[in-house]
Amino acid sequence: MQERVLVTGATGYVGGRLVPRLLEAGYKVRCLARDPSRLEGRGWEGVEVVRGDVLDPASLEPALHGVGPAYYLVHSMATGREYQERDRAGAAHFREAAARAGVRRVIYLGGLAHGDETLSPHLRSRLETGEILRAGPVPVTEFRASVILGSGSLSFEVIRYLTERLPVMVAPRWVGSLCQPIGIRDVLSYLVKALEHPESSGRVIEIGGADILTYREIMLAYARTRGLRRRIYTVPVLTPRLSSYWLGLVTPVPTGVARELIEGVRTDSVCSGASALDVFPEIRPVPCAEALRQAVASLEEQRVETSWTLAFSPASESADQAVFLRDEEGLIVEERRLRVDAPPEKVFGAVSSLGGDNGWYYADFLWKWRGFLDLLAGGVGMRRGRRHPTLLRPGDPVDFWRVEAWVPPSLLRLRAEMKLPGRAWLEFRVRPEGSESSWIIQRALFDSRGLAGLLYWYALYPIHRIIFSGLVKAIGRRAVRNGRTCQVGTRGV
Repeated sequence: MQERVLVTGATGYVGGRLVPRLLEAGYKVRCLARDPSRLEGRGWEGVEVVRGDVLDPASLEPALHGVGPAYYLVHSMATGREYQERDRAGAAHFREAAARAGVRRVIYLGGLAHGDETLSPHLRSRLETGEILRAGPVPVTEFRASVILGSGSLSFEVIRYLTERLPVMVAPRWVGSLCQPIGIRDVLSYLVKALEHPESSGRVIEIGGADILTYREIMLAYARTRGLRRRIYTVPVLTPRLSSYWLGLVTPVPTGVARELIEGVRTDSVCSGASALDVFPEIRPVPCAEALRQAVASLEEQRVETSWTLAFSPASESADQAVFLRDEEGLIVEERRLRVDAPPEKVFGAVSSLGGDNGWYYADFLWKWRGFLDLLAGGVGMRRGRRHPTLLRPGDPVDFWRVEAWVPPSLLRLRAEMKLPGRAWLEFRVRPEGSESSWIIQRALFDSRGLAGLLYWYALYPIHRIIFSGLVKAIGRRAVRNGRTCQVGTRGV
């Protein structure tokens, strides 16, 4: 059995993918998390989770006790304007705690840039974090990565949204900056293999993919991967502030984060030497086109392990009903959560009976009208009905849907087969809340096909919002009614 390894930032994009690969390599893994509940359900057998925060020095001692190497994958950019100060404090606290605990080595993943006065605050903070960690007695392996391409990564999602949604793009001059994009699989290979290469200790290693490209060339490469025709024109008048508003409008990236990213991409991000190849000759990073192909395939096959977006917070379940509209793993997602005074079996029974002769519980005439429009467009319409009034199985038709997953009493996922400018799913999850109540988690997911798909979603969203809200409430009422009917019948026996 290998030594125990600590992973900070396990709820993040890279950390969440690193943990299972360390487990596959035979290492014992401990994770540091401010909210351990965010790591529940990951299927990481044997992983120890310790509550703690790099900004709380007292919480680091139990996390670092008995640890050999420790991964530092913490970044505070999404927490607000003071993130640079938080990054400095967190790195200093971790450096001192690691020294006291006798940690053998710290492995840190930062940004690829070269120190000069033109660096953005974001890149400067990434370099400064590495400097603070290296100032302590514990040896540090610092990897500096350029743009990371992978399904759900922030850089990939920006590229994907811009390219998918804008057939003709008027872009600022920063799309001509050079970078060396690297696939997430290669990044993870470096991070894991560092444990097997003691000579990487105490070194700064720049890692990048096989190609040096401009951001414009990356977007055009993505377009080729997806079979899209795109044109990109550059103009000199878009300032970082204006560009951030533009990114915030077209992509799911918040404007504040977008501005930090744009400030960073104005600087070239290219490896200055071959140190990675010298230390890790067995790793040969794939070209940009292959990294993009892998990312797109993961999206299409719904194999996205982690995403840059923050996970849903359990604190938001304090209300009886909650509604969320967000971008997630490349999809537009409208999620509704409703707490119902009925056991999961009754709730799932109501969910599984949707469609066919049973109708759609709420605004059924609108569902039928949508089916009629689909028929006019050459689609399947509502005439297929369903095979059985209450039972389903994967592959069954339900009006203009197809059952993609049916796992009683917890999951029903329907895939749309009507004519659409994209792909759509309607998903229901049922989760117990005590012995006699449940949560219904209803999600409408849409993968838009270009700008037409985006316009379709937002044009119809006011109507969809009414329908989806009424649907989840109607399911809840039917489940409660079925539960009461069952109780009355039992009493009469």
